[in-house]
Amino acid sequence: MFDVTAIGELLIDFTPSGQTPRGDLLFARIAGGAPANVLAAVSKLGGKTAFIGKVGKDAFGAFLRESLEKAGICAKGLVETSACPTTLAFVQLDSKGDRSFTFYRKPGADILLESREVSLELIQNCRIFHFGSVSLTDEPSRSATLDAVRYARSLGKLISYDPNYRPFLWESSEAAVPYMLEGLSLADVVKVSEEELELLSGSRDPEEGSLRLLEKGCTLVLVSMGEKGAFYRCGSLWGYRPTYQVHTIDTNGAGDAFFGAVLHRLSALSREEITRLSAEALEEILSYGNAAGSITTTRHGSIPALPTEEEILHCRETFPLLT
Repeated sequence: MFDVTAIGELLIDFTPSGQTPRGDLLFARIAGGAPANVLAAVSKLGGKTAFIGKVGKDAFGAFLRESLEKAGICAKGLVETSACPTTLAFVQLDSKGDRSFTFYRKPGADILLESREVSLELIQNCRIFHFGSVSLTDEPSRSATLDAVRYARSLGKLISYDPNYRPFLWESSEAAVPYMLEGLSLADVVKVSEEELELLSGSRDPEEGSLRLLEKGCTLVLVSMGEKGAFYRCGSLWGYRPTYQVHTIDTNGAGDAFFGAVLHRLSALSREEITRLSAEALEEILSYGNAAGSITTTRHGSIPALPTEEEILHCRETFPLLT
């Protein structure tokens, strides 16, 4: 039984990695893609995970398969195509370490995943089924993703969702929102950024916006707020938890580390048990996730930067909270 099975994009993140002697920017080849990052975070903390997705039948695809296996993620659901190459993304970092992406994906292999290629066995044998909105941008991966999520729901699986809005991949926000909301309507646990909260709810205020998202059917809404920490709403309970004061150099993967850590803590619980969590229990889970995200920002890359259980404990015991 897998704690979390995820479907979605698996791609190469070319991440800034120093300069040549004459000042040319160097990029490091790193495995990326939000669903895979979340799985890697769960695996790093001792959970059992599996991935469903598609890569090119090329050197990058082979590297990504190897990266999944090295991270302890079951790669049985990873399929290959010769129709187009593995999807690439170039990561840019500003002076504060905040990242932006440029994708090479018109098309990319991840878009070509078809419903018939999805491993139903990996869905049947999981506790949480996780997905994001990047695989909803194009067909056939959109239908493959939504079909898989509906199948997981029919089996009573807990559904987690990260809308993960990437403007570069959509024609417009108006084109994106209906599909992103369709994904939201199928989910139990949802993690959004402040920007995604405003896009999907019409409000940037966590209290108001999270209530609107909860009314769409989910059980638990999480809002990741960067250095401001995180917000949660579960039923009538809501609150904030500050994050930890660390030296941030690269924010890529921090939200995935946060969500992966939270899902690791939720994986033993049913939907009903989550609705009965106390405010203290929810805030403890958020603090755990915040520590995971904070540590990730102190290192370059996404999967390589993910923390262990021991590092999360050390962070919570050692680093002061940002106020």
